[in-house]
Amino acid sequence: MRLPRGVPFLAAALTAVTLAGPAPSAEAADSGGHCARLEHVRVPGAAMQREACLDDLTTTGLAGTDYTDPADQAGLTAAGTTSPSGVPGVQIDGYFPDSSRFNTTHGWRHDAQFVIRLPDRWNGGVVVTGAPGNRKQYATDKAISDRVLAQGYAYAATDKGNSGTDFYRDGVRPGGAVAEWNARTTQLTRAVRRVVAQRYGHEPRRTYITGISNGGYLTRWQLENHPGLYDGGVDWEGALWTADGPNLLTSLPATVARSLGAARDEDLYAAGFARGSEFLWPYHERAYWGVTQKVYRAEFDPTYDPHCPGPTAGSSPEAILAPCASDAAYDYAARPASVRRAVARVALTGRIGKPLITLHGDLDALLPKAADSDVYARMIDERGRGALHRYYTVAGGTHVDGLYDTHPDRLRPILPCYRSAFDTLTAWVGRGTPPPADRTVGEPADGDVVDSCPLR
Repeated sequence: MRLPRGVPFLAAALTAVTLAGPAPSAEAADSGGHCARLEHVRVPGAAMQREACLDDLTTTGLAGTDYTDPADQAGLTAAGTTSPSGVPGVQIDGYFPDSSRFNTTHGWRHDAQFVIRLPDRWNGGVVVTGAPGNRKQYATDKAISDRVLAQGYAYAATDKGNSGTDFYRDGVRPGGAVAEWNARTTQLTRAVRRVVAQRYGHEPRRTYITGISNGGYLTRWQLENHPGLYDGGVDWEGALWTADGPNLLTSLPATVARSLGAARDEDLYAAGFARGSEFLWPYHERAYWGVTQKVYRAEFDPTYDPHCPGPTAGSSPEAILAPCASDAAYDYAARPASVRRAVARVALTGRIGKPLITLHGDLDALLPKAADSDVYARMIDERGRGALHRYYTVAGGTHVDGLYDTHPDRLRPILPCYRSAFDTLTAWVGRGTPPPADRTVGEPADGDVVDSCPLR
């Protein structure tokens, strides 16, 4: 990673434009024709940017083009999810200066990539997010971008400065790769606020931060450390990092031990995994537990087993997903103080400075809520910030909504609850409408768990 001081892939069916001069002050920028009044918009600090004027910025309109990546979104939403479409505007793709090269999108082989979408009809707000997991900048296009664009928000997403399962190789010292995630999110937020001022004639009236999993962690961290940049946020099952635990490195070793026959189900319950989530464990054993433990342990504690994963997490899908046998005995509490110092670089405190809504499924089998959001809610209360927080448990929700398609009789998607939570946040911030009290969200009365989830 190298952060600066301060801060031809177009499909034939779409038209690329070069933008130049001062932007109109009107919120609706399509007066006189689609993009006719656009002027040159520059992303502050960007080393590369490419702009395109498009008839539809949603995944429906971008399907089959280089402006989105369905593979990066795989598994995050249920197959039957209804998404809006028909939002014309401008898309800017680019990257900030960086020395790492994990992200190969557009053939750039350059990290710190971003996407910014500017709808023709703007409501005065901006929504910023960072990629969940170790995905890239298009990961939440269907889950988040489509709907907020249809509501009139500008949208910006970052790859966090490093991506893929080898992300831990970035940074010059332990914890550096994750620390970059926070810096890149702050960098993009500041940049997109300037971009919308150029495009629409004034800075945003509201700026919201949000995200899924690691993106939820970013949401928490930003509202703790840069509350002045935002008006509020929605945290969808954010990862919890605390120097003394709990964190991923205190809950996942038990899963690796169980997969290798060295632990029992009771050990997972003790680590926070919910009774009733057992039917999800075989999938997580194959797809999540081993690889997640080994790459995050390599990020924060590289000396524990330097040969596994070593310089790469693996050269085949099987090798990448396989656990390190040494992680079955990993004991975070017994590791040197230097490991806790590395985690402390990115740790959360609960000291949020703007309104935050947290969602977490009670059947999350990767980041169990008992060892994550339950703890974070208590941290917020202990810091005296409880009035700024609402916490909703989604009954039947798990870490990725795509698993609903495999278990429709046992699970429900969290996305419709997320959409309700976002609307609740904007009403809380914009109109002072009190959000519902903390609660467990049951199934909607109409039974449509794919597209309906009233919080009240």
